[in-house]
Amino acid sequence: MPAGLSIHVGLNRVDPRRYGGWDGQLVACENDARDMAALARAAGFDDTVILTKEATADNITDALRTAAGKLGSGDILLFTYSGHGGQMPDTEGDEPDELDETLVFFDRQFLDDELHREFGRFDDGVRVVSLLDCCHSGSAIEAVEAAGTQAAVRLMPVVEQQQDYERNRQFFRELQSELRGTKGDGVPAVLIAACQDDQVASDGRINGLFTEKLLRVWNQGAFSGGYADFHREIKKHMPANQIPNLYTTGNPGAEFLGQKPFTI
Repeated sequence: MPAGLSIHVGLNRVDPRRYGGWDGQLVACENDARDMAALARAAGFDDTVILTKEATADNITDALRTAAGKLGSGDILLFTYSGHGGQMPDTEGDEPDELDETLVFFDRQFLDDELHREFGRFDDGVRVVSLLDCCHSGSAIEAVEAAGTQAAVRLMPVVEQQQDYERNRQFFRELQSELRGTKGDGVPAVLIAACQDDQVASDGRINGLFTEKLLRVWNQGAFSGGYADFHREIKKHMPANQIPNLYTTGNPGAEFLGQKPFTI
């Protein structure tokens, strides 16, 4: 019988000592992680929840590698992240927009290519599903306001992105160079992201806007349909300035894509 493991990361702030004094305060990200863990448990997953201070690059990497050591062909990993998103210059020339997207962990930014590398450690045939509720998450704050909303958005401010990159330029350039040699199709993976790479994702009082709509569409498991249907239905409930993205790597087959989301 297939096994399912899930990892749920939520950060309501980051370590200002590692980000030049910026603490990235948010409201609903820890709630997102807890609510997605509850959804996963109800679907039969064995879940791990990692919140704010514990959400370091090392801890999250360790959780992913532990899961990779446990799951085999036919099993499934669910990875969810709620927090800030960022971007930095792509020094390896593999991004069409010349920017690497990042997840803003408690102690440092985590490159999209790092996440791809960790997914690549899973055995062939492991299904990977990733849900990212953050800005710039499409292929994957000091509160500012998204156009037409009063909600804070999950965007690491551009000036903070630039300053963090300059402080850690050598580290990130070496990391990008190292990661360049690890790319490939990898395991079949499905990403549903809160927005496009050039958009921002709204925070909220209880859940992030994307997570709120996702939970509503899921309706405690009453939803029926595959991953494309799930994405399409969530998209119907989202504003034009935050359009969720469906993105795949590793050529997931029609059987995987057609499964009801969160099927073990």
